[in-house]
Amino acid sequence: KYVDNFEKMSNLPKDLKEKLKEEFIINPLEMVNREVASDGTEKFLFKLHDNHTVETVLIKMKDERVENGKKKESKWTVCVSTQVGCKVGCSFCLTAKGGFVRDLSAGEIVAQVWFMKKFKGFDENKALNVVYMGMGEPLDNYNNLVKAIKIIAHQDGLNISPRRQTISTSGIAPKIKKLGKENLGVNLAISLHAVDDKLREELIPLNKAYNIKSIIEAVKKYPVDRRKKILFEYLVIKDKNDDIKSAKKLVKLL
Repeated sequence: KYVDNFEKMSNLPKDLKEKLKEEFIINPLEMVNREVASDGTEKFLFKLHDNHTVETVLIKMKDERVENGKKKESKWTVCVSTQVGCKVGCSFCLTAKGGFVRDLSAGEIVAQVWFMKKFKGFDENKALNVVYMGMGEPLDNYNNLVKAIKIIAHQDGLNISPRRQTISTSGIAPKIKKLGKENLGVNLAISLHAVDDKLREELIPLNKAYNIKSIIEAVKKYPVDRRKKILFEYLVIKDKNDDIKSAKKLVKLL
């Protein structure tokens, strides 16, 4: 119910509340800026306990509406950061220019989703779509990412189904395989952006270590069913990867 003060937890013994106050914090984020785009998309800048900052984005996918005589809730997606900075260094990403600072804890990852629900006044049981594609490479912070996913999905956590959670990765092939073995039930999205290794290395230096073939092979082993998806993200850049030849190669590749 978004209680953010241990003193307000009236169903807990006084001694336990004191111990919790000494050893834990509920919200490790401090909002220092918020921007709203013309389409309603909201971007938040959060300060962490060590004064570093991360961004989180909230996107309204659908308004509240009536379909076939039934009232349907609005739909929202929150794009969550997993690191302060990033090691990957994609040429089209501003995060890369600041370099890598540190991983976020599982608590700092979860808190971004919790904050969005509290800030917007959503019912505590309302589910959001969660996409790990803010600052940082999610699979580069593997252990904290997996822990956060489990907390967000747990019925005593935020109770957001794994099928509503998507990991967007630039393609760390061994960790895609490792993630598949976890069988968490989350969706996977691959930031591809090119169909040949030479261009992809220019756009995403990580491709030198994990080329397109290794990524596709890892993806083919990722467990999917009718409720899970594997997505391929392709940022179209003028005079780089926007020609018909690239489009045909992409179709053939996938």
